[in-house]
Amino acid sequence: MDTRRLILFVIFSMSILMLWDAWQRQNAPAEIAPQAISEKSAADQSVPGQFAVSTSTELPSEGSYALLKGQRINVVTDLYKADIESVGGDLRRLELLKHRADDSDKSNFVLLDDAGKPMTYVAQTGLVGGDLPTHKAVFTSVANSYQMQPGQDSLEVRLSWTNNGVTVDKVYTFHRNQYVIDVTYEIKNGSANVLTPAVYYQIVHDSESNQGSALMPTFTGGAYYSEGTKFKKLAFDDMEKEPLKLETSNGWVGLLQHYFVSAWIPKDGLARSFYTKKLSDEIFLIGTKSPLASIAPGASLSVPARLFSGPQSQKDLQAAAPGLEYTVDYGWLTIVATPLFWLLSQIYVLVKNWGVAIILLTILIKAAFFRLSASSYRSMAQMRELAPRLQSMKEKFGDDRQKMQMAMMELYKKEKINPMGGCLPILIQIPVFIALYWVLLGSVELRHAPFFGWITDLSAIDPYYILPVLMGATMIIQTRLNPKPTDPLQAKIMTWMPIVFSVFFFFFPAGLVLYWLVNNVLSIWQQWYINKKIHAENLAKKSGAKR
Repeated sequence: MDTRRLILFVIFSMSILMLWDAWQRQNAPAEIAPQAISEKSAADQSVPGQFAVSTSTELPSEGSYALLKGQRINVVTDLYKADIESVGGDLRRLELLKHRADDSDKSNFVLLDDAGKPMTYVAQTGLVGGDLPTHKAVFTSVANSYQMQPGQDSLEVRLSWTNNGVTVDKVYTFHRNQYVIDVTYEIKNGSANVLTPAVYYQIVHDSESNQGSALMPTFTGGAYYSEGTKFKKLAFDDMEKEPLKLETSNGWVGLLQHYFVSAWIPKDGLARSFYTKKLSDEIFLIGTKSPLASIAPGASLSVPARLFSGPQSQKDLQAAAPGLEYTVDYGWLTIVATPLFWLLSQIYVLVKNWGVAIILLTILIKAAFFRLSASSYRSMAQMRELAPRLQSMKEKFGDDRQKMQMAMMELYKKEKINPMGGCLPILIQIPVFIALYWVLLGSVELRHAPFFGWITDLSAIDPYYILPVLMGATMIIQTRLNPKPTDPLQAKIMTWMPIVFSVFFFFFPAGLVLYWLVNNVLSIWQQWYINKKIHAENLAKKSGAKR
């Protein structure tokens, strides 16, 4: 394989791998039914005495889907500005005070919202069994607004419901500097009847918003985790074709989008049934339901749960629940990407600039692969030295490809050159480069992170396209460091390829372009140095032969 074919092969391979990985992440089907059976068995064996998931406490029928509205309760903490609806005590709107909206320096990012078009995203809970309050029941609150005061570590918002002697308090507890919200039901049975309740937690989301772009595909959809199934994603289409039905004794359900996640985390050890449902043409839900212990007349029961709703920061995710860190999904390269992100984070701690951290990490990776790269570039340089002789052979044999190939192989044998010598070292590096690509694409830490000068957001497109232009220039230089292909078609492809790829990079986030630019600059230096060295060796060999 000659140099230009090698370059074409590597670029094409990396492009196909990235596109294939993106397609899998966007469209991978969920395997549900077989796991549901095994998970139920595991739950029955590992948690003796736990309730099986009851079918007598059915979830409320939605009928014609609509979000009911009553009175809003406003909550302000150090991290959130939230709206809680009196109907159901739903969390209807959640504004993240530490994260700006896309392409905005003034407004905050709104994660949850019930405004409808263009987005519906709501966290609901409810109780079923008897006349207990579902997400359609009306709660009351002693105040219409709550605010976390300076020095206050937590803020409690209590909603109340009473009917036929049964009192239910739904208590939200917001914590300072935490994206985990405690949601607790306190049930007091003042009736003469035994209550056999079940609790459910669900997230409602539309299928149209937060879908990313064609060039930068990102996943928006459901997700769940249990010890048996591990982490699984569910596209909205999958929810419609094969609704989720999974029984387990652990885990969580959630909703993913680029950089952010919301997940319901029920009480540890509580039996639970994961489910999905299509509510209307564009509205879906994912949830979990759990049976509770019977409540005798005069008795009480407290049912805790947690809602994580915020950025996909590795530190916050790992602290919230097992498996939640996998929502930052690196796909089949997780085993490579995870340590890369850890190293990038450690560098950032030292330099306090994510752009500088990307540069230093790229240098470290390049240094780690220096010897492998050198082997590849040496093979390319040797092929470059043979270019004039190969051109002469082409002119000599014309269109007789068989004789041309035989003459080339004889020349390679004589000069002790392996034309495939540059392939393996580059192929070994491809998974690392793609893993770093996904790290930079999926890390919320880079969102609105400045570099310097005109680069104020490493997750956004370079506003003046300076980095993509420089990227294109480095590709042109790399092309010219290799011999000009003897085949006119290949020569045209190699001429236009830097321009075509530069156009793609115009739509990539600045952090990704910075990484590729630094990597190209280092590659150019290494390739130029080796080319010069091989050329000097070749001249010395010719000089010695003449003597």
